[in-house]
Amino acid sequence: MASATDYYDVLGVARDASPDEIKKAFRSRARDVHPDTSDHDDAEERFKTLNEAYEVLSDPEKRSSYDRFGTADPRQVGYGGAGGFEDLFTGGMGDVFSVFFDGMMGGNARAVRREGRDMSAQVAVSLLEAADGVVKQVRYTRTAPCQTCSGSGAAPGGELKTCPQCGGSGQVATVRRTLLGSFQSLHPCDRCGATGSIVDPPCPACAGQGRTDRTETVDVTVPAGVADGTGMRVPGVGEAGLRGATSGDLIVGVRVLPHEYLHREGDDLHARADIPMTVAALGGDMTVPGLRGDVAVRVHAGTQNGATIVAKGEGMPRRGSGVGDLVVHANIVVPRRLNKEQKRLLDELAESLGDRRERSTLHRLRDWLGV
Repeated sequence: MASATDYYDVLGVARDASPDEIKKAFRSRARDVHPDTSDHDDAEERFKTLNEAYEVLSDPEKRSSYDRFGTADPRQVGYGGAGGFEDLFTGGMGDVFSVFFDGMMGGNARAVRREGRDMSAQVAVSLLEAADGVVKQVRYTRTAPCQTCSGSGAAPGGELKTCPQCGGSGQVATVRRTLLGSFQSLHPCDRCGATGSIVDPPCPACAGQGRTDRTETVDVTVPAGVADGTGMRVPGVGEAGLRGATSGDLIVGVRVLPHEYLHREGDDLHARADIPMTVAALGGDMTVPGLRGDVAVRVHAGTQNGATIVAKGEGMPRRGSGVGDLVVHANIVVPRRLNKEQKRLLDELAESLGDRRERSTLHRLRDWLGV
């Protein structure tokens, strides 16, 4: 079946037009109907039809078939062969799309970052160090200002100059020739590293960058009461900037190590303490282990297992002011073995309290023998 579209009319050329005339007509009309540059509402459809016309009439074999049968599709004229609309993207038309979607709509060089980036490190502190505050040393490797040129990037007597290759823009233009003409795209200048300037002569130690890799040690002050996971910023000791530009910071994360028997919740410390059943029943004073040694606490009479006893001001310092508490969780301890006199006294106590218990002959015999 013949095509309903007259490709010669689409391109605006005569049927005996030469290949150069067809190419010139396509280039002229493509600018007018391309969807990215045209004001026509049906620009996309027009550009597709223009592509089809050029793809057929620019190929001698397809043009001959079109002239004879009104179509270049081999399936419609009864013979096989390669070719089709997909060939648009394998030949010269691929350059057309490359121009519009790369050269015209993008391809600009990206600016080079001159300022140094932030870096990260970590320090570990004990719970006591976290409570009192401590100064820790952090050893790390960073890109630091060059000591030979003091960060300028220039050798003695050298100076910073505008890059002659890009004229100080940091970008160089590349011209591409396509069926639609010549198009220009921008790329980073390889002479100056897209910075727009060079040093002449450059410092031999840093090759003109003004910075070199160096292992350094910095003191980090960990404040009293610091929490696990806190990040602290040390200004100006991160990655050095290019040729004297501002350096980044060092972000130090604090890791508070677990304590042997104390557990921290916010600014309070929690501990578990064994309390004899007699002290729990009668009440009294006792000491429990705290962060800096034994802490005296008052056990109220009748304290039950799992009850909490609070020692005010024995916790972690609060950031700003104040101190948290030490919360003691009572573990009532019942003696596992009693002598004969202890058992007798407990029996009397049980009877006075009305506590009844059933005892076998064997238990009574063991009590009599004191075992």
